[in-house]
Amino acid sequence: MLVNKFKPALIFTAIVAGTLLHNPLALANNMNELTVEEGRIALAQETMPQVFTRLEKRYQLFVEQITIARNYTALTQLIIRHGTGLWKDAVSDFSKQSQMDDRSLYWTRLQMQAALRKAKVFNDLLPMQQEKILWSFELLSRGQQDIRFDQGTHKKILVTGFDPFFLDKNINQSNPSGIAALALDDLTLSSDGIKAEVETLIFPVRFEDFDQGMVETLLAPYMKNVDMIVTISMGRKSFDLERYPALRRSAEAPDNLNVLTGASAKNPLIPLLNEMPLKGEEFVEFSLPAKAMQQAKGYFSVNDNNKVSTLTGTFDASSLKQLQNETSVEGSGGGYLSNEISYRSILLRNSYNPLLPVGHIHTPRISAYDPVTSEKIIKQIKQMLTLAITEI
Repeated sequence: MLVNKFKPALIFTAIVAGTLLHNPLALANNMNELTVEEGRIALAQETMPQVFTRLEKRYQLFVEQITIARNYTALTQLIIRHGTGLWKDAVSDFSKQSQMDDRSLYWTRLQMQAALRKAKVFNDLLPMQQEKILWSFELLSRGQQDIRFDQGTHKKILVTGFDPFFLDKNINQSNPSGIAALALDDLTLSSDGIKAEVETLIFPVRFEDFDQGMVETLLAPYMKNVDMIVTISMGRKSFDLERYPALRRSAEAPDNLNVLTGASAKNPLIPLLNEMPLKGEEFVEFSLPAKAMQQAKGYFSVNDNNKVSTLTGTFDASSLKQLQNETSVEGSGGGYLSNEISYRSILLRNSYNPLLPVGHIHTPRISAYDPVTSEKIIKQIKQMLTLAITEI
């Protein structure tokens, strides 16, 4: 497969060279100030100190080395080393512990970003250089440079998860989709003699990152080189395979920076892509092998969800044709970023590889941190992906 020859470093090179310069982490007037997310670190440390100890060695080494770094080149090298290293450490740590916990990666990333803002070498940089450094660390620490389908399997599956969110309600919130990403990374699944390798990424819960094209930057290179792309997020009571994602945002909930878009059910808004309105139909349809995936046995039911909302009402859609003249309010996956990552990934599929199976899984929701329920969720996700192998 071509993906074996693809160099993940090419993405990093493009980013450093100038792609996606409008880093949401650097949009404040002073890039040395902590973001809203970073401002929660102290409370998180007080609430759950054990979460911070698992990846503490990486954090401490990073702080030591950026303290003595003297120029932009040296800092760039440290960002590559420690951004990629943080992801690898998190995956390795997850495989060794049985807590089903994604929070160490999230909070250690924020710790490292906060330390970076305080470093003298960072403060001596030009604003554009600071922006590149922050953005590069963001992507690398989310698995961007670790995607290597190199196990010689028959099939290749790319899976994405999300950070914890709604942290002002539960500072110790975990996210089963982030857990899934850590649990599935580099995993080999097998069905009827067909093997599939899984690689993963984790996305932020921030509107601005999506508006600046993070989904397109990370997923587009793999649209022609993998056999299935599955985006995952935390949702409702059961598993939902979201059949009809929608173009517009309508959720009135804030993101992890406490940003509100101004969207609502009465005023659904079109998101941006590189400062321009995202172009596409009001609804798209997923292409996952839903019937096979619904056979996954476990604690939760698996629904093929076709419920949507438009300005004319809420109903179960039977086809895209039925939705042609509607204005979208919520897709099957709602009106928040989980719907949006699904919509954007399917839009990419339609442009690059119309036959590629692409779609979104909403997991059952958990309250705060619940390793018992999370383990049940992960086992069933593995079953879904395994059942899909012979269908893709």
